[in-house]
Amino acid sequence: MLIKKIDENLKSAMKKHNDDVVSVLRMLKSAIKNFEIQKKDEATDEEVLKVIQKEIKQRRDSIESYLSNNRPESAEKEKTEVAILTAYLPEQLSDADLTANVQKAIDETGATGMADIGKVMAVVMPQVAGQADGSQVSAKVRELIAKNG
Repeated sequence: MLIKKIDENLKSAMKKHNDDVVSVLRMLKSAIKNFEIQKKDEATDEEVLKVIQKEIKQRRDSIESYLSNNRPESAEKEKTEVAILTAYLPEQLSDADLTANVQKAIDETGATGMADIGKVMAVVMPQVAGQADGSQVSAKVRELIAKNG
């Protein structure tokens, strides 16, 4: 399970005194534990991936905020955390693979205009879970619907 891998990596980072990794993994374990408390059950690997993606998204939002407020040192810290968290995600889809998945979903749903974005997203997102960011998928869906329509 993914949680065991996180635990093992946390122990290893503690032994090596890698404070950045220890800090991020403790935060991640806390986020997973909070999720489990809300769910009142143990998290599955798929749910852990969603928690990791949520944490990455929060950090990316923080990076933008720090950069717009001229705080590059804080942005760099967040970038480091994103890199550590990204290691737990499955390999990300290439642009070509994402395009193929989105085009297939457009064909399946018969989407012809921007009003059909939700239908296409509902088909694509479960297929690419953990392999592509939602905003990236949404942008690709919009691009291809505009091109096809």
